Amino acid sequence: MPSQMEHAMETMMFTFHKFAGDKGYLTKEDLRVLTEKEFPGFLENQKDPLAVDKIMKDLDQCRDGKVGFQSFFSLIAGLTIACNDCFVVHMKQKGKK
Repeated sequence: MPSQMEHAMETMMFTFHKFAGDKGYLTKEDLRVLTEKEFPGFLENQKDPLAVDKIMKDLDQCRDGKVGFQSFFSLIAGLTIACNDCFVVHMKQKGKK
């Protein structure tokens, strides 16, 4: 039985390949659909209608319209770090009350 961390890794890999399909990379449209399905609150709370375009531009370092797993993982890592930063602040504020 996989550990929680192994399950989390497996989930990230399976999710990437679910949206990338056999081609092995995400297009901008794939990234948009993935974001809508897997991070529904993220796009709902965005004030910038070009958020996915900007994310794609940041991730597509080769400028070939493709986002590979490493770039996708960088996005997930960055979002996780940002969420952790908010969590830490929240927990500190909660402890002061």
